[in-house]
Amino acid sequence: MKPFKSFLSKELEAFISYRKGLGYSEKHIKYQLLVFDRYVRRQPDSSRIWQPQFYIKFRNEIKLETSTVNITLYAVRCFFEYLRRKQQHLNNPLKDVPCLPLRAFIPFVFSPEQVEQLLDVVCCRIRHKQRFFIKDLSEYIVILLLARCGLRINEPLRLKKKDYRPGEKTIYIEKTKFKKDRLIPIPRSVAEQIDNYLSSRANLIENDINPYLFIGRGKSRLGDHRIRLIFHDAVRQIGINSPRKVIGNTIFGRPTPHSLRHSFAINTLKSAIARKQSSQNVLSVLAAYMGHVEYRHTMKYLRVVDAESRASLLNFAGTQREES
Repeated sequence: MKPFKSFLSKELEAFISYRKGLGYSEKHIKYQLLVFDRYVRRQPDSSRIWQPQFYIKFRNEIKLETSTVNITLYAVRCFFEYLRRKQQHLNNPLKDVPCLPLRAFIPFVFSPEQVEQLLDVVCCRIRHKQRFFIKDLSEYIVILLLARCGLRINEPLRLKKKDYRPGEKTIYIEKTKFKKDRLIPIPRSVAEQIDNYLSSRANLIENDINPYLFIGRGKSRLGDHRIRLIFHDAVRQIGINSPRKVIGNTIFGRPTPHSLRHSFAINTLKSAIARKQSSQNVLSVLAAYMGHVEYRHTMKYLRVVDAESRASLLNFAGTQREES
């Protein structure tokens, strides 16, 4: 990650080291502090950073999503609180700077039919020439796991061969977003695809010592950038044109690989309710399966009932805006 370059660089690095000493990861908070560091470097009068008005301006000028702006303010507030405790400054200039009001976020939701169409498109792009086949098949199965198991995009990419248990038809996922490990069953059809992939890999690659379950070229693992490119190309091919829209205080998200996780949760709950199962019982199982620490994290995925209700809500919001 890039170094800090403003006149606060030494203090920012010391703060990051302090947090690492407490056991925190530096990755996320350093990204937010780099945003602040770049902004400070662009200012003609650096002495203004000790004034609350500077952060009102900072809050309004950084071009990020509202939630990301608030996370950035939180990171900077923590930094100045650290300086205050170290007696390097008497006051925290962000103490009374309010966060931006959050907008509601409605994710894009694929219908079950759209999920099938997308997977068919990705499957059809697999090239059967030996030098491409394993990589293309790896990419397809990663997207298959996102759709069929609701995984986060980095979870299948980090899987090692030892994490797949063919006898049990399970995969073991270590150190997820909430630092949890989980062992989840996968659908029989997905397990068969993985078994076929591993069989082909063993036949086509000599001296295969790559520890990762899904591989790119050579000894590398797949990268998420490649998966995103394939996903967006497939979305385009099946004719989905749904750009991100902001209507009033609501953001309607565009399709992303994470939308497959949203869709998995929503379509799974809808299917269970159609079978007359208790939504509360299903929700608890779904939360554990998706690796959520608390039910409220799973509930974020269930703000709309299905793809059709989301489309209706978007159309209604757009009509109301036009009439007003």
